[in-house]
Amino acid sequence: MEINFDKIAEELLTQGKTQEELFGKDGVFKQLMKAVLERAMNAELTHHLGYDKHEKNKGDNSRNGYSKKTIKGESGSITLETPRDRNGTFDPLIIPKGETRFNGFDDKIIAMYARGMSTRDMQEQLKELYNVDVSPALISQVTDSIIAEVKTWQSRSLDKIYPIMYLDALVVKIRTDRGIINKAVHLALGVNMQGHKELLGMWIAENEGSKFWLNVLTEIKNRGVQDIFIACVDGLTGFPEALEVAFPKTQVQLCIVHMVRNSLQYVGWKERKQVAADLRLIYQAATEQEALGALKNFKDKWGLKYPIIATLWERRWDRIIPVFSFPPEIRKAIYTTNAIESLNMTLRKYIKNKRIFPSDEAAFKQLYLAIRNVAKRWTLPIHDWGLALMMFSIHFEGRLTIL
Repeated sequence: MEINFDKIAEELLTQGKTQEELFGKDGVFKQLMKAVLERAMNAELTHHLGYDKHEKNKGDNSRNGYSKKTIKGESGSITLETPRDRNGTFDPLIIPKGETRFNGFDDKIIAMYARGMSTRDMQEQLKELYNVDVSPALISQVTDSIIAEVKTWQSRSLDKIYPIMYLDALVVKIRTDRGIINKAVHLALGVNMQGHKELLGMWIAENEGSKFWLNVLTEIKNRGVQDIFIACVDGLTGFPEALEVAFPKTQVQLCIVHMVRNSLQYVGWKERKQVAADLRLIYQAATEQEALGALKNFKDKWGLKYPIIATLWERRWDRIIPVFSFPPEIRKAIYTTNAIESLNMTLRKYIKNKRIFPSDEAAFKQLYLAIRNVAKRWTLPIHDWGLALMMFSIHFEGRLTIL
């Protein structure tokens, strides 16, 4: 039978129903949903048994009354009269056995969790919006359904070539049998051949070193990556040695964004803008010789007040200078996109309410959901990527072919 929804709406409006009477806790729409669901389940049972409620039994199975079942949904909690059969073989499709949440409700919980909301905030929000009491156990159960998706994502196949890969880490607090400790969540962000950002994976570790990084790089290799042209890192312990084994042709470039950020942490707010401008003269120099001259000028100007900054750049100079061998198009693609720093800032916002994670798995789950939201905005390639890719093909001759 076709339902005339326009007629139903018109009848409700002509009755002068208030908003509370229509959409409230025990409003018309909630009652209507209950009636529709119960009618649908009775229709399913009729199909399952092969005869209508008032017809003669045509088999060895029959109706066996009703059982009460409360489901949670976007309209609040609804108590349904669920029909039963004598043989216990009936399982309604619209609300399956064991299901206590209506379609779409879990997605609301996962969306709130992904936004970094605490369990208490989620409970209060769901109570306020839908008048539903949700236990911490239910929230954990719903969000745990993401774990299988995380494992699939972490082991998915990757592209053969990534012209640029950024590596960085977030520090989170994890509860362990040794108490609460700091662990680093390492992120590998790739820029693919189309110029789009793509997070290749996440790895949690208490300590890093060449063995840890070799395991990470071997995993990336086993997932299909054959070549990485430039790896931008922030002085990760043991990484260059591991890279030499896994991807010997890859050029390690110390992340300029991190160098500037680390330098400015020693500078007062009043002078930060000027110091940043003088540092820019170093890393945007056309040649290494010009950069050395800019570094000397910086040291002459700021050396007495901020001696640690010039020392920091001098100690890491060998890892900084590769950038001066790249043409401007590649250099721009490396350090003006601010890719990994932007990602880290966003992820920190998502997890700021999670002071302590109960396990590595919980941290993975939270960060994965946050990354899934962030990645939705990665729809455009890096600015002027076509020019950069052309320069990659020339600079890394023989390793990249552009058709």
